[in-house]
Amino acid sequence: MVIFLSGPLGAGKSTLSRAFLREQGITGLVKSPTYSLVEPYTFSGYSIYHFDFYRFFDENEWEDSGFRDFFEENAICLVEWPEKAKGVLPKPDLDIKLEYLQNPDSGLFESRRITLKAMSEQGERAVACMESKHNNEHT
Repeated sequence: MVIFLSGPLGAGKSTLSRAFLREQGITGLVKSPTYSLVEPYTFSGYSIYHFDFYRFFDENEWEDSGFRDFFEENAICLVEWPEKAKGVLPKPDLDIKLEYLQNPDSGLFESRRITLKAMSEQGERAVACMESKHNNEHT
């Protein structure tokens, strides 16, 4: 599964990634891959790769680093700043956009909005699962 996380600096992409990894059972330090570009997490039967392409400037880095190999059948790839690697990434299953919402009266950014867009059947199942979990928590 490929999950794109887009939004401006500080919108919560890394925080969301950390929460996802914690939900999967990661208890130790969850490092940001801002400088390493990828942090791997291995589980029984699958892997999660957390990418941060904020400092990604050259498509040759994609081929040279072997990133294509990370996008395998038994992997979940969380990709921050996917627009920086446009043209070399596979199509996402789930596209998540985070944005700030500005209060029109004060001009301050007081809240955030998350938009989930399923881009495949697998993405549709993930969104349905999240909606179900959210609805169960609020009933």
